[in-house]
Amino acid sequence: MQIQPILAALRRHRLATLLIALEIALACAVLCNASFLIATRWQQARVHSGVDEDSLAVLTLEGYDPAHAVDLNARVLAGLRAIPGLESASVINAVPFGQHAGTAGITTDAAGQHFGGVVDFYVGGPGSFEALGVKVVAGQAPPPESYRQDMHSFVPDDATVLVTRSLADHLWPGADPLGKEFWVSRFHFRVGGVLAHLVRQNGGEGGPATVEWSVFVPAAPGKNLAGTYLLRAAPAQLPRVLRDARAAMAKVAPDAVVDLADSRTVGDLREDYFRRDRTMSRLLLGVICALLLVTALGIVGLASFWVQQRRRQIGVRRALGATRGDILRYFQTENFLIVTLGVLLGTAGAYAMNLALMQRFELAHLPVGYLLVAAVVLWSLGQLAVLGPALRAAAVPPVVATRSV
Repeated sequence: MQIQPILAALRRHRLATLLIALEIALACAVLCNASFLIATRWQQARVHSGVDEDSLAVLTLEGYDPAHAVDLNARVLAGLRAIPGLESASVINAVPFGQHAGTAGITTDAAGQHFGGVVDFYVGGPGSFEALGVKVVAGQAPPPESYRQDMHSFVPDDATVLVTRSLADHLWPGADPLGKEFWVSRFHFRVGGVLAHLVRQNGGEGGPATVEWSVFVPAAPGKNLAGTYLLRAAPAQLPRVLRDARAAMAKVAPDAVVDLADSRTVGDLREDYFRRDRTMSRLLLGVICALLLVTALGIVGLASFWVQQRRRQIGVRRALGATRGDILRYFQTENFLIVTLGVLLGTAGAYAMNLALMQRFELAHLPVGYLLVAAVVLWSLGQLAVLGPALRAAAVPPVVATRSV
């Protein structure tokens, strides 16, 4: 089939062609970026926390006098350990997807000249590391003497810590991280072990590259490490153990208030943390479907209008020997050219939209694969949408068409 007659026909209908192409361009831009957002959120929601989520819960107390933190910890731990079914109870500053506790920028030199990034610190007392269920892939777990380090701030002044493999690869690519040092202002740390995974306390925030930039710091519970308790129990017993732990606080810690919003199982905290992401994904999916439907209806409407206008032209072509297949291919080729123009315009729009999202929401760069998938989807949609009008055009008898005005 010759393309020149089709291009000539499109030039005679510039405005209608341009409007449909712009609609397709908008659909392409939104489809690419919305799909990328959905995929990114889905990836973040499925992040591997690195801990034994099914067996862990957190109990958070508020309103107590920090001066009595040591006594509070002793009373609470003793009361918790009396609960049937509880495997362990320990003091910790935070758990994955829970209340945010410790984030700081680190440097790989004491002078603070080589910035290493922003990381999350998990600070835990005796038993907390084992309760988390994290996997050590290099070095060793914190020895008992490491839990004697006093905290004068949010972390000890000097500590041997464990970092995630992701953070170690970022700070010292290609090198053995064991024994390496880093600093947070005056606070000094050396690496004694490497963890396979440990998600940041903010869960999916920070993007795929930084989501596991975490550090575990062993420390002695006290004034700056109190009020948050890690509970471990069998998954089937955990909800009941947590209820009993909340109820026990009225007796063992009447000077404190249980924060019910943050005193939950880690599984429930994950579910709640990513609820907005799932809601946003469903909304974006609805927007994509609605936009594709509107685009398809626009193509159907324009094609039907052109079929009605071209009845005489179609009849002449049929009388001159054009088959139904020729007429069908004419409208399909015409639609393919319009969609291609829209996809080319939409590619520029997709990248412009992606740049705006990168600046506003720290979204990653849009992969080329999303553009290719969007182009295939829109080409397929265009061919399906034009098929009905094209079949009606191909079914017009030559005699009827040539008599119409």
